[in-house]
Amino acid sequence: MTAKPSFEDLVAEGATVPTEGWDFSWFEGRATEERPSWGYAASAGERLGRAEAALDIQTGGGEVLDFALSRAEPDRPVLIAATEGWPPNAVKATALLRPRGVVVVAAPDDATLPFADEAFDLVLSRHPVRPHWEEIVRVLRPGGAYFAQHVGPASVFELVEHFLGPLPAEVRAGRDPGRERADAEAAGLEIVALRAERLRMEFHDIAAVVHFLRKVVWMVPGFTVEAYEPQLRALHARIEREGPFVAHSARHLFDARKPARPSELRL
Repeated sequence: MTAKPSFEDLVAEGATVPTEGWDFSWFEGRATEERPSWGYAASAGERLGRAEAALDIQTGGGEVLDFALSRAEPDRPVLIAATEGWPPNAVKATALLRPRGVVVVAAPDDATLPFADEAFDLVLSRHPVRPHWEEIVRVLRPGGAYFAQHVGPASVFELVEHFLGPLPAEVRAGRDPGRERADAEAAGLEIVALRAERLRMEFHDIAAVVHFLRKVVWMVPGFTVEAYEPQLRALHARIEREGPFVAHSARHLFDARKPARPSELRL
């Protein structure tokens, strides 16, 4: 009979898995997350099939855009660009997307988008750190669309608060879809649809928790195994005693449009 891996073995495993990109296949059998009902990547592929020039903001390792493009073929934009702010991800995205003709630009997440005004008729983004609405509006052509899946308020906070303790109400209310809608409209976008869902997550061992917190670095800023060993040990014991640790992610889908110029409106 194979002995169960120890706390130390599991933590060491979670601490050594590469974190580049947005490929979550390592979690197979160790953690699960429900997916939103709207199927963002497939829907993005449908949008790409109707676009002429598209931009994917904060593309990560390019995996989601790569999948969406596979759904758009053979109808795909003539011009496709992507931005990414984390250098290891920018390298990975370039290697993955260049064969598809995508130009990947290394650009800080909080910087001005390095593109001309009205360059794109479609802007995509999956889980942007913070949407820069004025920049999105600037690079969209009149009549162009912003289609994106955002992280919602208090996402996975059951796990976050295990490590950080109870968080203030204003922190829990961050990323509120209603507030983001108001900001988008103030920047000049028309909201076609806004949908929100909370989705069940399960962590089956402490290795999955360690890898998740190393990969999604904004959940517990400055996370290291050494700094949070007491919390990790307590959570490991809880999982061993009670079964998978349950949390809930929050997601919302933006479908927005930059108004067309009056001369371009169809009569």
